[in-house]
Amino acid sequence: MNAPVRAATMLRPLDFRDAGEVRRIEGFVAEARGSLFHRPAWLRAVEAGTGQRAAGFVAERLGTVTGWLPLTEVRSTLFGKALVSSGFGVGGGIIAASEDAARALAEAAQAHAMSGGYAGIELRGGPVPEGWDSWSDKHCGFERRLAADDEALLLAIPRKARAEVRKGLGFGHRITIGRGRDDLAAHYACYSASVRNLGTPVFPRALFAAMLDAFPESSDILTVWAGQTPLASVLSFYHDGAVMPFWGGGVFAARAARANEVMYYELMLHARRQGMERFDFGRSKTGSGPFAFKKNWGFEPQPLTYAGWTAPGQPARNIDPTDASYSRKIELWKKLPLPVANTLGPWIARGLA
Repeated sequence: MNAPVRAATMLRPLDFRDAGEVRRIEGFVAEARGSLFHRPAWLRAVEAGTGQRAAGFVAERLGTVTGWLPLTEVRSTLFGKALVSSGFGVGGGIIAASEDAARALAEAAQAHAMSGGYAGIELRGGPVPEGWDSWSDKHCGFERRLAADDEALLLAIPRKARAEVRKGLGFGHRITIGRGRDDLAAHYACYSASVRNLGTPVFPRALFAAMLDAFPESSDILTVWAGQTPLASVLSFYHDGAVMPFWGGGVFAARAARANEVMYYELMLHARRQGMERFDFGRSKTGSGPFAFKKNWGFEPQPLTYAGWTAPGQPARNIDPTDASYSRKIELWKKLPLPVANTLGPWIARGLA
């Protein structure tokens, strides 16, 4: 008796112009409990806000989606060309129902990189394809459940950090939560100052606006004010039961006013009232200042595994700000006047996906 013939896995690029196909992949991501960064909506917002093209490959068998690999096609004069899953996110990678589908998606990405002249591919999560490099020592994620009420939320913060929150609350800062033009302006003022002070180019303002447009029911901006002056602000997403404070920062005066501490505590309160169950504090470089800040708030670091493939004959892409080769540039950037940094920064940061 002949053995039954097994249906082959079929691969194709996603046509982002086909609304029905995009909805189909959004449904697959939701069913698979994929991350925010797997969603086509994320890729399209990145494209709208930075010009880096949305792409991705779909695996199918007998007309049923069995896998998905979201990609951002990064093109940068300074940092070269690369495929990133997913651009400007902290997660991504392959979602697949079988090893065959996962292998096929990885091979499709490699072929796309070779034909398009991309130096390499970075997968921020998911299974590691055979033969690819992988690492788990560079970044950690931080997540925990939200407590049941306001007082329990405060008491869940370790004593020293809780004392800082109480000091901040004592200032009586005004809190706003919204998605309008004024919210975006306040957020950009705080965030751009914060990243300049860290020596990092700021992302384009258009990226933040595009994200709010892409996720109208699951994103907002929370800002802490001293009178009419914004001190700290964070753009957050709400996905799969978790709030994700993603782009946040404060001006220099925020530190003395404990505005960042108030910001995250108020976000916890707001998120729980929106029905969220978990607080996803995002990723931080292992051993960095933000890494220590999140540990001090009682979050346990969880190593994140990323994978990479470099095209033959190409140098590995390096956008790690802690690399020694960037140290002098970072110190110089910190000294730039903010208007200059905000003019030059977005052009550079478009390549830091």
